[in-house]
Amino acid sequence: MAWTWRFETADGAQAAPAVQPEEFTTQGDAESWIGEEWKALLEGGVDQVRLFEDGTEVYAGPMSLHADAEG
Repeated sequence: MAWTWRFETADGAQAAPAVQPEEFTTQGDAESWIGEEWKALLEGGVDQVRLFEDGTEVYAGPMSLHADAEG
């Protein structure tokens, strides 16, 4: 299994990440990585991310990197 992130702008367009990710072997590794790198990604122009397992989206919709979006 391969876990990968898709990086997007606020309108859902694909964005190039400021920090290049690897291909992860577990969901936990992928989530730990995003937890460590989200600020650098946000500063580099990424607004939201989507996690995929072998091409299938894991969450129902994108996850915002903006802290104020939680609520």
